Amino acid sequence: MKDVIFLLLTGLLAAYLCWYFYQRYQQHKALHNLYYLMGFAVLLVSGLLLIFLGLGILSSPYVLTVASLIPLGISMGLAEEYFPSWKKYFKWFAAIGFLAIAITSIGGMDSLKKIAVPLFHGVSGLVIFIGPFYAKGAPKGFFWVGIGGLLIGLGGIALAFITMGKQLLFFSPDFVMLILTPLLFLMTGAYVLGFAKKG
Repeated sequence: MKDVIFLLLTGLLAAYLCWYFYQRYQQHKALHNLYYLMGFAVLLVSGLLLIFLGLGILSSPYVLTVASLIPLGISMGLAEEYFPSWKKYFKWFAAIGFLAIAITSIGGMDSLKKIAVPLFHGVSGLVIFIGPFYAKGAPKGFFWVGIGGLLIGLGGIALAFITMGKQLLFFSPDFVMLILTPLLFLMTGAYVLGFAKKG
């Protein structure tokens, strides 16, 4: 029941962010809003799937692949909006990362997946975590996006290790399952606090 409540709350916040970035795209036609929208739309759908199908679907290679669009979408949005000098290179990195995760996960290439998933999730998470603190012209309070990045980075990497049959530090399978839904809620709440400052 706890998981369902947290997932419902997360879904409501994700739905708000989807609406928010759709409205901003309608006003400004800026590409970064579409990247943000993609990330939070996938989060919304993932949350609904977890409610109806249970946390067991996290072991699916298809779910792992699609869920990687959450950090990739948000990090691409940050690169597009605040770091134009390297956004082109990061887009290539994100595209290659998504393909690498898809091919190694769905193709059952466990050895390569152990490299691809932590690498691309980790780098995307670092961009979301560190980027807001260096974003020039960002509104006050935008650092909350970085806090959300820290949470998604920790949760995503820990979850990736578990799907590969490994454990990251003290993130045992039982512990990760215990904190996963509250972590998703806190992460999404941090994103709302950070992005809503944009006005």
